[in-house]
Amino acid sequence: MTDARVPDSVPDSEPGVAGRLVLIAGATSASGEAVARALVAAAARVLAVGTRQEALDALRASVPGVETRACDLSDPDAVVELAMRIHLESGHLDGLIHLVGGWRGGGGIAGQSDDDWEFLERGFRTLRNTTRVFYDDLVASPAGRLAIVSSTAVEKPYPGGANYAAAKAAADAWVRAIAQGLAKEAPHGAATVFVVQTLQGLEAQLGREVVALWDAEALAVNGRRVPLDPARMDG
Repeated sequence: MTDARVPDSVPDSEPGVAGRLVLIAGATSASGEAVARALVAAAARVLAVGTRQEALDALRASVPGVETRACDLSDPDAVVELAMRIHLESGHLDGLIHLVGGWRGGGGIAGQSDDDWEFLERGFRTLRNTTRVFYDDLVASPAGRLAIVSSTAVEKPYPGGANYAAAKAAADAWVRAIAQGLAKEAPHGAATVFVVQTLQGLEAQLGREVVALWDAEALAVNGRRVPLDPARMDG
């Protein structure tokens, strides 16, 4: 979906995220801010994307060095337009960190409401939209990385969280399918799923793990489901 990749400024043989262009989707959450802070500290070029301009302004003030873009990532046409602007103004992506999501649940199977499903499905839709539009960027990058945060509920869903677990399972499967594609088309690229029971308190660890994706060999992280360990949240 994108034009030919211009030569990357960071050599393939050089590890690390420094100088690489990384987009954070859903960047105005606590986890988004933590990931942005970690990437900026590692000298990455960070594009933070969200829907609320005032929240993006606050993020830019809190994490100097972050660039922001307002976009409704659930709208495919808006994502295509965003990609065109990014390619024109900043270049092509080396990373996509997708953090759009949230919890909705309760009420058992019969209580799994359509409103909750629509909210949860929107997060999956933004993942589909962004990865389809930026997939060619990840393939062409000498170190393309994709990451999402999934849930332990995928393996052990409960009736009250059936909507949530189903949406997370769909996102999980989608990213692992991308991992298979990267393994064939771009063995220097990787797609990774971080798994948590709850992300609260683990935001800084998530930031460190995201940065570490560029320090690792692609083969070591591609298609992996990586648990975030609460015991290491202060490490």
